[in-house]
Amino acid sequence: MSSFLTKLKLIINDATLRRRIIFTLAMLALFRAFAIIPIPGIDALALDRFFSQNQFFGLINIFTGGGLDNLSIVMLGVGPYITASIIMQLLTMMSPRLKALYHEEGEAGRRRFSQYSRLITVPLALLQGFGFLILLERQGVVTALGTFELISNVILIAAGSMLLMWVGELITEFGIGNGISLIIFAGIISRIPAVGSQLIFTFEPAQLPLYLGALVAGLAIIAGIIAVTEAERPVPITYAKRVRGAKIYGGVSTYLPLRLNQAGVIPIIFALSILLFPQMIANFLSQVDQPMVQTISRFLVDALAQPVLYGVMYFILVFLFTFFYTAITFEPEAIAQNLQKGGAFIPGVRPGPPTATHLGKVVTRITLVGALFLGVVAVLPLVMRALTGIASLAIGGTAIIIVVQVVLDLARKLDAQIAMREY
Repeated sequence: MSSFLTKLKLIINDATLRRRIIFTLAMLALFRAFAIIPIPGIDALALDRFFSQNQFFGLINIFTGGGLDNLSIVMLGVGPYITASIIMQLLTMMSPRLKALYHEEGEAGRRRFSQYSRLITVPLALLQGFGFLILLERQGVVTALGTFELISNVILIAAGSMLLMWVGELITEFGIGNGISLIIFAGIISRIPAVGSQLIFTFEPAQLPLYLGALVAGLAIIAGIIAVTEAERPVPITYAKRVRGAKIYGGVSTYLPLRLNQAGVIPIIFALSILLFPQMIANFLSQVDQPMVQTISRFLVDALAQPVLYGVMYFILVFLFTFFYTAITFEPEAIAQNLQKGGAFIPGVRPGPPTATHLGKVVTRITLVGALFLGVVAVLPLVMRALTGIASLAIGGTAIIIVVQVVLDLARKLDAQIAMREY
């Protein structure tokens, strides 16, 4: 408790840190203000009925940061930017030039890499905005749009997505934490009052054991996510002794902490974006006036609506993206080179390439555990929904994973800021 009060006092007294926190809160409040400004031509009753009957769009609403449930000007959220980031990350696996740009050219290379992601975001936002409007128009949620109104709304929606991307990058640079993750987090948190009131007004005493079981399972999931996220595999490191004049330097033993889940919440976000995209396309194509296209699209919609298939695909994508993102962000070769330059080595392992190989094997083993856990946690709410019949659990489980991971990441970055100022 005393440590918490000390940190709180430091946050209040430090002008720079206080300014960063206020800026983050202000940007999130601005995002929520954008999220309540609807686009023209919405049937509010049809919109409420549509979202109450469609779990697929409920998941998209979480992914977009909560701007879709009232068709706001930021209805796409940061989805196009995340999709563009996934495309760029995949291209680094195929293009040595892009890989060198991201890993070897320092901060300037990463800025250029981010600029490419922003450029790809523009056509993706236009395409997704057009697809959503056409689909919702055919569902009766949006009134019939003329050519001018359709183009205007598509441009407005794409501009809202780009604006939100800019807000997220401002938070990352001038605030605390990852701006894109915090925007999704804010959208999830904003739904708590509505979900709470809905549970209160629809509560039935006969369902009390189900709600209690869901509460206990939710707390257990949160505890498990925290434990796995904070778990580390220490790799022992020894610094060689060096003699300079009459003094001896080095000979110190320490360790390199390798996190069990180094990817954080990114695999969940990536998996949702990949999983929801074919569903959106299939729903859109189901309205095309071609019998063959309608048959194929309905088959895809029905197949993806199967809970077992959906759960298996979700688990596989989370599992694969955990390995994929860890492989991109963790470079054993660079760490081995830095250790060798600093006169450090892992006991029993030769410096240079053998050290890189050893670190790669360790990271692969611990990532396997972290990926399995994250995949199980991702599909566990789907299992609970099948057992209890409470449809909101599938959406709520994904939201819990994102919220816990974002809060832990934010707490680590805040602690790093505090430690830097204490030093």
